[in-house]
Amino acid sequence: MSEKKYDFGLVGLGVMGRNFILNVAENKFSAIGLDMDAEKAKAMDDEASQHGFDAKGTTSKEEFVQSLKTPRVIMMLVPAGSPVDSVINDLLPMLEKGDLLIDGGNSFYTDTDRREKYLAEKGIHFMGAGVSGGAKGARLGPSIMPGGPEESWQMVKPIFEAVAAKVNGEPCVTYIGPRSSGNYVKMVHNGIEYGLMQLISEVYDFMKRGLGINIQQMHETFRKWNDGKLHSFLMEITAKIFTKKDEYSDQPLVEMILDKGKQKGTGKWTSQNAMDLGVPLMTIDMSVNMREISALKDERIQAEKLYPVKPWKTSLSLDKEKTLMLLEDALYFAYIISYSQGLSMLANASEEYKYNLNLAEIAKIWRGGCIIRAALLEDFMQAYRQQPGLRNPLLSPIIAEKVMQVQGAARQIAKDSLDMGIVMPCMLASLAYFDAYRTARLPLNLVQAQRDFFGSHTYERIDREGIFHTEWE
Repeated sequence: MSEKKYDFGLVGLGVMGRNFILNVAENKFSAIGLDMDAEKAKAMDDEASQHGFDAKGTTSKEEFVQSLKTPRVIMMLVPAGSPVDSVINDLLPMLEKGDLLIDGGNSFYTDTDRREKYLAEKGIHFMGAGVSGGAKGARLGPSIMPGGPEESWQMVKPIFEAVAAKVNGEPCVTYIGPRSSGNYVKMVHNGIEYGLMQLISEVYDFMKRGLGINIQQMHETFRKWNDGKLHSFLMEITAKIFTKKDEYSDQPLVEMILDKGKQKGTGKWTSQNAMDLGVPLMTIDMSVNMREISALKDERIQAEKLYPVKPWKTSLSLDKEKTLMLLEDALYFAYIISYSQGLSMLANASEEYKYNLNLAEIAKIWRGGCIIRAALLEDFMQAYRQQPGLRNPLLSPIIAEKVMQVQGAARQIAKDSLDMGIVMPCMLASLAYFDAYRTARLPLNLVQAQRDFFGSHTYERIDREGIFHTEWE
């Protein structure tokens, strides 16, 4: 066994893991990777050798553990769930007190709490670190959201700050907070991501069916939008998607892809936990619902025959250039709402779970590397710096000014989509959330009366303190 001692170890040498470890090595930290698949270990060896990096792959757990400097820093990039527990159980007998294990996958936050408690009893540090940016981000610089004991963060801080994406020279990583806070923030990040992706797809559908715009024009429009206030990673890649031709036909590849959206669960987790917290996520909830209804492809085909779309007005009645300007503003409005819902959820979770989250810092590290990076996050960061205790970004004058400039466009696009039978549920949900949030008196007084009528559930009054019940009949 080699006497060489490495700074950093990583378990899981799939594309994401291999790219992350190469990023570590390129930033002058020696690294060793473990994978039971010999081909993956060799692929990492070959690429590290090609670049002259101080990194190697192995299939031996013993060699992997013994080749690391102590206290060891080991990161896992394996699928969430039982694979994480399997790796922990495999490595644990070979670890020593003071070693650090980091889960870099999309683990559910309660699993992270359980693992940290279990390992702490054995003297092993444990962190859940959300990593966003995909395979390319892992190689060139992701956004990283580490949570756990602060002393554990200090052990890995130099490496994470070196490999993270940079915005204005600042690394897109910060200490998130105790216990499962890192995985929790990544979960909400993914919920926001669901909302943004669905909103973009709705605008694409409006362009296609409502305006008759072809793929080349869509590419040009999205590219132009990405140069403006909608500048974001998802806008950038959407513009590029429209340029890809199908190798089996002369059609744009996007038009040949089956319209059944898949999911790995993080969006659903966000919605479920928001309901537990009592936090409304209308845009994000609807984006999860749309992936679920998209899976009903056979039923949708049958339903279309029974209920053919007969629009009340056609695209011929819309001014194309004016409508494209409205679409840009409407999407900007809904972008703001999606981010606001996620950040509001984090504010509530921080209080409920005692995470003590710094939302300005979270917005800051989301500006680069991650999937939801966008120029708009600069404004959210400034809003939280101006008002650190902000419960919802919509209560910030900085954000309010932007919302009021574009909410009219969102209303017009929503009305046009309804007239033409074009499905834009996340746009409509964004408007519903905004209007409900800004309405001082909602009609839920009637709901309370109904509940008291049939179930004696009681109610409160607007003119005096206390809990009341009425015999309605």
